[in-house]
Amino acid sequence: MQFGIFTVSDITTDPTTGRTPSEAERIKAVVAIAKKAEEVGLDVVALGEHHNPPFFSSSPTTTLAYVAAQTERILLSTATTLITTNDPVKIAEDYAMLQHLADGRVDLMMGRGNTGPVYPWFGKDIRQGIPLAVESYALLHRLWREDVVDWQGRFRTPLQSFTSTPRPLDGIPPFVWHGSIRSPEIAEQAAYYGDGFFHNNIFWPMEHTVRMVELYRQRFEHYGHGRADQAIVGLGGQVFMRKDSQAAVREFRPYFDNAPVYGHGPSLEEFSAQTPLTVGSPQQVIDRYAAMRDHVGDYQRQLFLIDHAGLPLATVLEQLELLGGEVVPVLRKELAVNRPAHVPDAPTHAGLVAAAGGSKDATVYAAADDVTGASPEPAAAATTGRER
Repeated sequence: MQFGIFTVSDITTDPTTGRTPSEAERIKAVVAIAKKAEEVGLDVVALGEHHNPPFFSSSPTTTLAYVAAQTERILLSTATTLITTNDPVKIAEDYAMLQHLADGRVDLMMGRGNTGPVYPWFGKDIRQGIPLAVESYALLHRLWREDVVDWQGRFRTPLQSFTSTPRPLDGIPPFVWHGSIRSPEIAEQAAYYGDGFFHNNIFWPMEHTVRMVELYRQRFEHYGHGRADQAIVGLGGQVFMRKDSQAAVREFRPYFDNAPVYGHGPSLEEFSAQTPLTVGSPQQVIDRYAAMRDHVGDYQRQLFLIDHAGLPLATVLEQLELLGGEVVPVLRKELAVNRPAHVPDAPTHAGLVAAAGGSKDATVYAAADDVTGASPEPAAAATTGRER
């Protein structure tokens, strides 16, 4: 399994001090958090995408490229890449570029996003959210796998003999997770392509998570990608820890009570009972998350949200120490016990390259033409001298 963290990139006032960090502080903080995550032995750091206050992460590829330059091992992901309001051509280009710069340490999570006004800001209609997600990803999928694409759809201008550059590193596109909280159509989409399904269940009861994951697993098998228990599943989570559970609750309560996303709603105790939020000792976190597979089966990725609601950077780094030092090592062992041999590991670039028979130079060699923007014809692209 892969264990890591994700951030929603919020800029929130610390309710215990009344201080609100600046954008500059939060941007630098998320870099420090990513570096610390690698230091304590986590596998993944994932960054959300937002285009409105109080969030700062409008350009995840920029931030992740900066993190890539300062890390060596940790896998860089997103949470989420907005497949509905971003141009799939630009996604193809940007994440292939990041994939090269990070030596393959890149995957991404596609999602519709949960901020309604973002659609008209980018010239889209929120009422077309699902069709946009389906069509845009269908195009992106082709752009990473076909050297020359002719395409026409409902939501963007047609493409004629288009080649997305750079081509994916080693001829292998970044692995894609389809993230959803409540849309069965997105679970269906993930299953259709044989991609991963990430259920960001941080606000939902386990019964809902079980239904969504089960739908994805059944449809994954239906489309012939393998057995249902071989489908690639990821889950979200939220934790806050101290050595003493009462101290954890006491310290976290003001952050919970005032958080923009769930403050002034259910109590901390009610929310903790109904969702994966676990506020307590490291052992309580271990017990809660070791039991997740009892509900959804053996799965591949577990990400935790730990830097939200105004928590200061020093506190977040302390949480990472506990997560990497006391929680994840135990969870790795416990979740490996009785894990069937046929259940796949979490996808990595190296694993995908090996499964494809080795790396390939995917470069499309074509005569320079800065005037017309011409791409090679499909037949020409197939005779560039590389193995296919």
